[in-house]
Amino acid sequence: MTLPIDPDALTSEDRGEKRATLEMGHEDAVEHVRAAFTEAGFGFPVEFSPSALLNEKIDADRDPYTFLGACNPEVADRALDASEGRIGGLMPCGVVVWQDEPGVQTVYHVSIMRIARLTGMAPDNDEWADIVATTGEMVEEAWTNLDTAE
Repeated sequence: MTLPIDPDALTSEDRGEKRATLEMGHEDAVEHVRAAFTEAGFGFPVEFSPSALLNEKIDADRDPYTFLGACNPEVADRALDASEGRIGGLMPCGVVVWQDEPGVQTVYHVSIMRIARLTGMAPDNDEWADIVATTGEMVEEAWTNLDTAE
């Protein structure tokens, strides 16, 4: 399969990629991330632990890994309309927390709004640019709320 874009030409900024390290236990890090994003205007309609599922189902012996599905209803509503419903295939916005080692967690996020535009799931217009800017500002606020070095 030939990709329509060159992934090597994309930067982390193109993807809206963010990464931070938290020096605390996994459950404390999940709570800290949830609080930081909540303060920035996100809610969490979805949350699960892929590591717990894999460890249970196939004895994968994975370290803690938690997916937090973040959503802001007003922005989600605008994004559904502007993308003719297609952005729903990427919802909710994912924030993941994984344990690198006991007491050290990585927090990771990519912008589904930017990725939707890159892949043609969302339009290249002023409305979508505003949605990308709005969600970007919210994520920046959440990252600031993490109170840690990136």
